[in-house]
Amino acid sequence: MTLRIESFSLGPLQTNCYLVIDEAGSRGFVVDPGMGPKRLLDRIATLGLTIEAIVLTHAHFDHMGGVDEVRKALKCPVYLHDLEADWLTDAKKNGSTRWPDVTGPLTTEPAEYALADGQKLALIGHEFGVLHTPGHSPGSVSLVCGEHLISGDVLFRQSVGRTDLPGGRERDLYDSIRGKLYKLDPNTRVYPGHGPQTTIGFEMANNPYVSA
Repeated sequence: MTLRIESFSLGPLQTNCYLVIDEAGSRGFVVDPGMGPKRLLDRIATLGLTIEAIVLTHAHFDHMGGVDEVRKALKCPVYLHDLEADWLTDAKKNGSTRWPDVTGPLTTEPAEYALADGQKLALIGHEFGVLHTPGHSPGSVSLVCGEHLISGDVLFRQSVGRTDLPGGRERDLYDSIRGKLYKLDPNTRVYPGHGPQTTIGFEMANNPYVSA
């Protein structure tokens, strides 16, 4: 698998936005464009990429803060799980009203397409499996393609997503990690929503919150 995945730390919460690029270096898609996506847009322009989609692992404000700017600039559709369909249009639900010292209220138009567990998302000439991995938020999803996993705020290097926000549930989070993510090949590289990359095998052996 020769996909190229570039990471951009965006916004005041240093959210990891990912640019997933095909083997030919001509097509890509964006995962979780956070606030202030200028560096991302500049990189896309430099590479001359055709962007096929914006995929949201979930709709908390720090992961969707740049959707409006990116969607308008690149004319690409947005994918989001149906359980958070109205979070893009509701600043209270996406959490942007909870931290006025971080951002003002953030909203954008609804997603064009819904994501569902088990779906095969055809983008840039590949199939990306959609895993519904709730717990951090009800509509959280993870994307898997070969030995690449984009996990959103579900699994981090030696940590897990917080569950104290509205719609979070600790039991669901642990079930998502053990029942779905830890079933993947241990060599699978994990691209989390915050912080450094890791692997499934490393987390199974070393994550202090969720053992294998």
